[in-house]
Amino acid sequence: MRNLSSGFRARLDAGATTLCACWRIIRQDGVIQGFTDHDRDIAFDGVTYSVMSGLDGSSFDAELGFSVGGAEISGALSSASIEENDLLNGVWDGARVELWRVDWREPAHRILQHVANVGEVRRSGAAFVAELRSLSHALDQEHGRLYGANCDADLGDARCGFLLATSPFRVDLLVVEATRVQVRATLPVTSVGFYTGGRIQFLSGPNAGAQAHVEDHTDGVLKLWTPLALAPMPGDSFRLTAGCDKTFAACQAKFANIVNFRGFPHLPGNDEVFSFAGRSSRLDGESMFR
Repeated sequence: MRNLSSGFRARLDAGATTLCACWRIIRQDGVIQGFTDHDRDIAFDGVTYSVMSGLDGSSFDAELGFSVGGAEISGALSSASIEENDLLNGVWDGARVELWRVDWREPAHRILQHVANVGEVRRSGAAFVAELRSLSHALDQEHGRLYGANCDADLGDARCGFLLATSPFRVDLLVVEATRVQVRATLPVTSVGFYTGGRIQFLSGPNAGAQAHVEDHTDGVLKLWTPLALAPMPGDSFRLTAGCDKTFAACQAKFANIVNFRGFPHLPGNDEVFSFAGRSSRLDGESMFR
């Protein structure tokens, strides 16, 4: 049960209310945007909630227990507030959304109704619909370590310990030629596949701030998993990070970081677990990796 201030409760109990909805959106890149369905801008907690014609929110579904509730917000694309390029480049993905009910006469009287994360974002023409998932959706995600042959750390994180800020594992480059799905550049490593599985972050140009994952690397061309909002222009700068397939062999040969390998390469697979001892079997108690 939410605790309401006496002033706010008095406004709810009145015959006519002066309430409006305010959405605070905190993106993964730290940018905070505020929107309201009121006809004038509202400001509180250092954020200005701007009027956006056409922004609308559906009712928020909630159930007892740990079921994932949700809602949607929809609106029109506007270069001043919500840009099409940001939606296409995934800038809004995973953003935190707070829904406030506010007295527009005195914004100090308000209550936080729901907190959610942006899930799937769909767009059609000049409009968009963003799915909101309640925080309980995080309970559906895997947490903790998993026993497997491959490493479960992310390249360059504290558990991996590899220093990515060294060439050629992380380099700043310029686009030579590009489309929305591939980028050609003068790469410091010509070995095919060195940057496969890596990441591109654009530093300038029409896609500045956008990130994309590298599906394949061959002959100085980086093929991307998903199309960019706009084709990069020659001379645009980007930061390229090498890829890691998380195998024991790659950790040893490519990164020389085997001391920090976080997988279990000698763990028997399912074929060994479900097999039975026999003349052709190696399940005799001896080491399987001599």
